[in-house]
Amino acid sequence: MAYIQQPGPVIVQQPIPTQVMTINPKNSLNKPDVGGQGRDWSNGLCACTNVGTCLLAWCLPCIVYGSNKQRVSHLERTGTPDPEHGGVCNSDCMVYGAVAACLGIACVLQVGNRTNLRRRYGIRGGGCSDCMVSCCCIPCALSQEEAEIELEERAVAQLQGGYTKA
Repeated sequence: MAYIQQPGPVIVQQPIPTQVMTINPKNSLNKPDVGGQGRDWSNGLCACTNVGTCLLAWCLPCIVYGSNKQRVSHLERTGTPDPEHGGVCNSDCMVYGAVAACLGIACVLQVGNRTNLRRRYGIRGGGCSDCMVSCCCIPCALSQEEAEIELEERAVAQLQGGYTKA
């Protein structure tokens, strides 16, 4: 007995995509939520993603702290990246420097900032871990936070069709 193969339907074009990929600027690397407790940081604590920021955080942490605060404040107010990239020396930088120089407890300011950033980005952790990281390794914490802010700024600029700094 011979089998005759019936011709199948002729496809003249590729299927049209139906699902649109969306980018969440606050999680642009799509880090998964870990057990409903939030996601991990986009970069490790000791991952020096920007050498300039790492060096600045080690030598003059007040500048990185002030820049981070200004950039997040600008994102919250306008929904766009700060065109001045946080500036060099703002009021947050001065307060941080004064507290560090006079009292030696600038890490207290850092703990609050880290907690706010962690909540903003849905990153798992708690006050105890924020305190330990901020007090034991301020430069690493500042660099990690700066990298998270940079990722959001790039994602926002990309969504708005703007230029992103390489």
